[in-house]
Amino acid sequence: MTIQPKNYLVTGCAGFIASRVAAMLLEQGHHVVGVDNMNDYYDVSLKQHRVDQLKCDRFTSHTMDIENEAEVESIFDATKFDAVLNLAARAGVRYSMENPRVYMTTNLLGTLNLLESMRKRNVSKMVLASTSSLYAGQPMPFDESLPVNTPISSYAASKKAAEMLAHSHHHLYEMDISVCRYFTVYGPAGRPDMCIFRFIHWIAQGEPIELFGDGTQSRDFTYVDDIARGTIAALKPVGFDIFNLGGGNDPVSLLEVIAKLEALLGKKAKLTHREFHKADIVTTQANVSKAKTILGWKPSVDLDEGLAACVDWYQKNQPWSANIQLP
Repeated sequence: MTIQPKNYLVTGCAGFIASRVAAMLLEQGHHVVGVDNMNDYYDVSLKQHRVDQLKCDRFTSHTMDIENEAEVESIFDATKFDAVLNLAARAGVRYSMENPRVYMTTNLLGTLNLLESMRKRNVSKMVLASTSSLYAGQPMPFDESLPVNTPISSYAASKKAAEMLAHSHHHLYEMDISVCRYFTVYGPAGRPDMCIFRFIHWIAQGEPIELFGDGTQSRDFTYVDDIARGTIAALKPVGFDIFNLGGGNDPVSLLEVIAKLEALLGKKAKLTHREFHKADIVTTQANVSKAKTILGWKPSVDLDEGLAACVDWYQKNQPWSANIQLP
């Protein structure tokens, strides 16, 4: 079956998840305009590496910030979009305590700029990236119907605010919004501020792993390609709805992940324990039945396969990968 090519705006296109979403849309034959401010929260060479993989005649990239209303307007003036996938965000729970303002300006004001540009031009569909960090203190497995009104980090608060803003535009202007709450995403070319990349680097280089808490905290790890597929599936018309995109399995502890990486790398990890961070969640587990039912999506890459792909990417991209600066 021939797919009718569409025009998509993907924000944060140099980011870990957005770059894979853009790649999959391009593989399907669509046209993608990608925007990213290429900030230096983590090593820009990694962001450039991801963008370089997207280069083709159906991909256009712009270095710009969605916080800048005029720049956002100019992007919409240049192209008539069928939908917007807003994956641009300031991410990272701990850094949001150091610089909370930039989380609000990017995650909330940036989302507002996009929604308003869409409203003015009758672009009705947005997929909005959100986070499992909203579920802190809730019973597991986390369900989309749970009240998430007690965020424990500025990052989570900014994401909740963006969800609420999107809902108001749905209510007022009949915009069609899918909110995707991501659960601990990992994969090749992953973010160097997240544990999988850091663990691989530290074990491979024989450096001590910085472990917050005793390592028994656990996560519903989700492979990036599964997340990207779910994000694209969320382009389906839904009115306004929220979807968990997670591994859907029992949570896996950080100590278990470290043991798996030791086996893959053939090296023993050295552990340095730090105090558990008060903005972190002890454990996460997604109920993904709603995404399965409505979007026809389910995760397909298990943790062993995904970790092997991460290690393979790190080793094949030596020596550059070993020199990527960790935040």
